[in-house]
Amino acid sequence: MSLVVPYDPAWRDRGVALAAEIRDALGPLAVRVEHIGSTSIPGMAAKPLYDLQVSVTDLEEAAAAFDKPLAGLGLGRRPWERDHVPAGHDDPPSRWAKRLWSRSSPPEPVNLHCRVAGSPNERLALLFRDWFRAHELAIPAYARFKESLSSAVGDDMDLYTDVKDPVVDLVVAVAEEWAAVTGWTA
Repeated sequence: MSLVVPYDPAWRDRGVALAAEIRDALGPLAVRVEHIGSTSIPGMAAKPLYDLQVSVTDLEEAAAAFDKPLAGLGLGRRPWERDHVPAGHDDPPSRWAKRLWSRSSPPEPVNLHCRVAGSPNERLALLFRDWFRAHELAIPAYARFKESLSSAVGDDMDLYTDVKDPVVDLVVAVAEEWAAVTGWTA
């Protein structure tokens, strides 16, 4: 059984609404809150889960301050505190630090990634989203890959992530070239 479902046009508006709800709950420590990930890309098949990113200036201060308001929204802190460093990057893993909150229950599943503004992982999440938005012809191939992968691994999310990460690295390599040519910035 595949965890990935066809694109739902309602995802965009709901992602924007969730970002606003979270921004209101977190206050001024949240520099910005954005809908990222596959549900933010028109036409992309995805797990029906909203990935959002909150950018902050101080990760530790924000993490401590965010636990209570996010708990009020049903989001609990998860143990993962670092993102995958893409192949070819020689950054120290500490530059890819984050904090993560999630909820799997109604009204909808959410992963909230908290990253430092200007960090490589904050930028990568936005670049990935924006590159696909600018290259809609690439969406069906990536969606097909995710659907096939999901069908093959079932509900083993660790294996799903382990196989998907190198493919994301390939997309990012091409997206970085596009960013340089177009002058895209986060």
